[in-house]
Amino acid sequence: MHISILQPKDTARYRDLMLEAYELAADAFTSTADERAAEPESYWIKRIADPTGLSVAFGAFDGDALVGTVALEFSAKPKTKHKALIIGMYVKPEHRAKGLARALITAAITHAKSMQSIQSITLTVTEGNSSAIHLYQSVGFETYGVEPMAIHTPSGYKGKVLMWMPLRD
Repeated sequence: MHISILQPKDTARYRDLMLEAYELAADAFTSTADERAAEPESYWIKRIADPTGLSVAFGAFDGDALVGTVALEFSAKPKTKHKALIIGMYVKPEHRAKGLARALITAAITHAKSMQSIQSITLTVTEGNSSAIHLYQSVGFETYGVEPMAIHTPSGYKGKVLMWMPLRD
């Protein structure tokens, strides 16, 4: 297994993986599978390999199979371009508990740290997802709040735990 930056050639595999994520881990995401399935190929290409440099995605591969992913988004706005946002973390169920989520988040953090303009990383986690919260805390993220009723799920409203990590002293 290995982690690498996704390229435009990975678009179809990335789309398939994320549509699976929106179905199997619906409470983890603010978008639905139906919403994202309707997006054109250009949406998915921009998400993994934005030509403007405002996003980058990492993939966990088992041979040629894409089995996990996480992405970083960057802001073009002058007042917020010092921050990166973690989005779309997902590892296929059969590949969990093998260290892939940790390897993915570590790759994203390392990439963000390599960009001198990036001072911090933020992310959100659905309340109750204790394994994800524990993972993020173990690599240095801190909780700074909770957005109540952030998403509506089949089991009711859930909050989003807001987390951040400073990258510079």
